[in-house]
Order: sequence, then C-alpha cells, then structure tokens
Amino acid sequence: MRVLVVEDERRLADAIARGLRREGMAVDLALDGDEALAKNTVVRYDVVVLDRDLPGVHGDQVCSQVRGARPETGIIMVTAAGEVDDLVQGLALGADDYLAKPFRFAELVARIRALSRRSVPARPPLLVHGDLELDPARRSVARGGRPIELARKELAVLETLMEADGATVSAEQLLERVWDEHTDPFTNVVRMTIMTLRRKLGDPPVVETVIGIGYRMV
Repeated sequence: MRVLVVEDERRLADAIARGLRREGMAVDLALDGDEALAKNTVVRYDVVVLDRDLPGVHGDQVCSQVRGARPETGIIMVTAAGEVDDLVQGLALGADDYLAKPFRFAELVARIRALSRRSVPARPPLLVHGDLELDPARRSVARGGRPIELARKELAVLETLMEADGATVSAEQLLERVWDEHTDPFTNVVRMTIMTLRRKLGDPPVVETVIGIGYRMV
C-alpha cells in the first residue's frame, strides 16, 4: 500500500511514517500543501493522510484537488479541531474519514486499512490463491496451513501480486506500490525480493516471471 503523509510538523510526520513502514506500507512525506499536490500528480497513492492546517496551500484545497484528480484515493483528514462542524466541512470537501489530534497510532492504521478495503475495486479482507492465504490486517501468510515468516517488503510484494489476481505486474509497478520515492529506479531490489519470496513460499512455485514484462501468480 502506498501512503502519502502530509504534515508540516517534521517530527510528527517522521514518527507517523516510521510507524506505517513498520506496518508494511510504503510511505512518502510532504511538509506542505504545494509538495503534497506535486507528489500526487506523479504517484497514485492508495491513501493520503492529510493535516488540515498546512502552510501555503491549505489542507482543504489539497483535499479538493486530490479528490478531483484521483477520485479513487482515500483521504483521511487530520486536524487539532474536533468539532462536529469541522468534521462535516472536511467530509464535504471530499475526505473519506476524519481524525482529531491527538490520536492513537493504532486507530490511524485501522482507518487506513479500512479505507483500502473500500477502494475500487475493493480489497478483500483475506487474499487466497490456491493453498496460499494472506491476511493484510494481521500481516500473516500461510501455505497449506503452514505459517510463513516474510519480511515487510516480501509481504508487500506478495500482497500486490495476489491482488492482481493473475495479471502481470511489472517491476516498475512493484517499485511504485511497495517502495517509496527514495528508491533508486535502477535498483535490482525487486528481482532480489522476488527470489527470496519464491524460496520462502516453497514448491510448487506460485510466482512466475513473465520475461520482459514482470511477475504474476500462477
């Protein structure tokens, strides 16, 4: 899952990003509204966690423009104000959810995952491919009832491939969905992750390389 955190308080933004990365999400940061809009034009984010009170372009305007440009992106508006009028106004601007500061990190994670399940097409709560099962919320994988321990990126790659339901996913698409903006686009990290993932998943192989195109579940 690719998430954009828009928050002008750098320490808070970094803390949120670290926590979401521990949950297996690929996270980019924007410290003001201009940066958020610029990043939204080049990356298709699953969810934007948007502080309403931003310097420069206000969070309300960011919300409206993100909703207009990418209607499939989930938006969680975050603000220090928790009044009903603020909630109504935020939702009217196009936000899908509203979270008042201070908030519990576990609640933010739960709301992000809930939004991803309401995306189009909606993500099922449990991904199944043959005898392979992946629970995104619990971040657990089992094959034939046997638990398999995967690293965060391995799990995220597998989730992306299983969501594709047999369609081929390119290395570039995996980089965009699983890694963040700081990843070298010429790296071989996707190929190495796929190799490790195949070894851990065991036989018979379930991830196939489509030469010159990408990878798919078989």
